[in-house]
Amino acid sequence: MWLFFAFLSAFLLGFYDVFKKVSLSENAVIPVLFLNTVFCSLIFLPFILISSYHSETLSGGMFFVPQVGWEVHKYIILKSVIVLSSWILNYFAMKNLPITIVGPINATRPVMVLVGAFIVFGERLNFYQWIGVILAIISFFLLSRSGKKEGIDFKHNKWIYFIVLAAFLGAVSGLYDKFLLAPVNQGGIGLDRMVVQSYYNIYQMFMMLLMLCVLWYPHRKNSPFHWNWSIPLISIFLSAADFVYFYSLSLDGSMISIVSMIRRSSVIVSFLFGAMVFREKNLKSKAVDLALVLIGMVFLYIGSK
Repeated sequence: MWLFFAFLSAFLLGFYDVFKKVSLSENAVIPVLFLNTVFCSLIFLPFILISSYHSETLSGGMFFVPQVGWEVHKYIILKSVIVLSSWILNYFAMKNLPITIVGPINATRPVMVLVGAFIVFGERLNFYQWIGVILAIISFFLLSRSGKKEGIDFKHNKWIYFIVLAAFLGAVSGLYDKFLLAPVNQGGIGLDRMVVQSYYNIYQMFMMLLMLCVLWYPHRKNSPFHWNWSIPLISIFLSAADFVYFYSLSLDGSMISIVSMIRRSSVIVSFLFGAMVFREKNLKSKAVDLALVLIGMVFLYIGSK
């Protein structure tokens, strides 16, 4: 069952990337990201309030948010810092690179998760899963070849470094999620998934408010912001994708290395939009890179059955 929710999360993430690309087109990055955190917080704030003041309404359900103390919130604040750092780098890269480049690079993130899962949680992959991982690694090198056709030198383009570092921090976040949500007997601390998802969004909102006031507002004329109705859709699809992702990790037997790899299949959705809507270039060579990622997902799925 956890595999089903991992694939559903990937589908939703694909639309999240698409609306993010649309929102960032000729737009200031920091206000878009700030509004993303605001809308995400507004989605979960009602659940926090109802759970706190009318607990009988949601008690026992999947949307109930238990009250917790500082010993839990300190872990969530750290998650907020990790995720927000990854998002800032990712948003700037998404604004300045084709989505058909960003998507496949993000798809290599699980390789980093895999190494961490080996070290931290002792997870092991079988033969089919290893094939999937190797194909993902090969796709990254082929993608650098495709990027050169568009004048994107992976070695000297700062936005490539941004997206790679964002992927690394995303991998760290994935491992940290497993630590937060997994039961104690599986190496985690067993936090409630709604507590984590609800409060980390709120903490990020306050962090982004500070950045908005200090980094963007004094220089807003140099980096203008304009409203686009795609901006709230970023938050809606991200919140839905994260909800089923956290639920997947909370189920017995879930493997963060596999869940993370499956979530990267979101590249299918973003790639199709990049081809049909954004009219991006060199799609044939990028399609080969994407095919390797997809074949890798198939091997991972077979190995997990």
